[in-house]
Amino acid sequence: MAQTSEVVIVGGGVAGCAAAYFLSLAGVKATIVEREGISSQASGFSAGGLNPLEGSCIPGPLSALAMASFKLHKELWGTLSKETAIDFLSRIVSLTKVAFSEDEVPALQESLNLFEDARLEGFSGEWLHRSEVLKVESRLSEKLIGGVRLFGNATLNSLLYTQALAEAAQRNGATVRPGVARGVRLDNGRVLSVILGDGEIACDQVVLAAGPWSREAEQWLDISVPVDPLKGEILRLELHGPALGGDYNGAGASVYPRADGLVWCGTTEVDEGFNKEPTEAAKEKIWGAARELIPELAHANLIKHTACLRPVTPDYMPIVGRAPGWDNVYLSTGAGKKGILLSTGMGKATADLMTKGVTEVPLEGCEPERFAPSKRSESAAS
Repeated sequence: MAQTSEVVIVGGGVAGCAAAYFLSLAGVKATIVEREGISSQASGFSAGGLNPLEGSCIPGPLSALAMASFKLHKELWGTLSKETAIDFLSRIVSLTKVAFSEDEVPALQESLNLFEDARLEGFSGEWLHRSEVLKVESRLSEKLIGGVRLFGNATLNSLLYTQALAEAAQRNGATVRPGVARGVRLDNGRVLSVILGDGEIACDQVVLAAGPWSREAEQWLDISVPVDPLKGEILRLELHGPALGGDYNGAGASVYPRADGLVWCGTTEVDEGFNKEPTEAAKEKIWGAARELIPELAHANLIKHTACLRPVTPDYMPIVGRAPGWDNVYLSTGAGKKGILLSTGMGKATADLMTKGVTEVPLEGCEPERFAPSKRSESAAS
């Protein structure tokens, strides 16, 4: 007899676990199918920065989802930690961005303006002259000419956070099932079951949240899921002396002191397919930039060097919503470097769409239909 579940979620990373968690709040019991363990891929190796006003979020179509997701994070932190007894070390942090030349100043001013404009959301910033920057952190390079100190970003331990989502979902009736999804059994526009390497799970609905492996579903369902792996490497260094008082960015380096007592430095973005091996070249690039920013990091001890595969789409926007041409299949994937931040919004939106058919989470630009539709949906429309 085949196993049965209300919902099967393919993928045990942060996207899949967030979907399971928000579905569980709606009374829906899901089965998470994961081949290597909860948060065993990129979700477990992220530096855990929640920066809705930084990177690919601002400016652009991702802005609204990023801020909505950030608010959801802060709303659930206390509840999630209490429900699971897992302290995933969430906290608000400061970010100091420094310039080494005058041509870098406009970008810093733009960041400052964005944080000032978001004061009502709890963000703020200030311009610092060279002496003021060095007063904040005397170990920064004396070659800098000034900087901005930005307040309101957050951080957490991404591995523990993802595990907390899975644990809370399981406490509400969800199941984690080790296994590899090999395909689906279909009938008249619906998925009847998910076929695994060692069995089959009959289900009412399916969520595809397999990160950089999401393309596997293209052959199952004849749809376009253009998600590909983007390799990123991070160093974890032990810095001697007092801990750094915040995150720092400059000279091509991003330096993050974390609650584990280590300084995380990153990161690279390289298209190497599914190669997850850390490289000496990436180590030298990351460490070299970090030394330019904070010279004392030259004497730090390398504790860990990791590499992971981030799921990215051609337009660097996630894919969230019902799969074109299918009644009971939903996609939640492709969040790239912003996966931890966007997990709350993507998870809640997915659960809303599956249980209510609508969501208040802003998903403009995330629609699965923006890519080539399935041949099946084209045939139905003709």
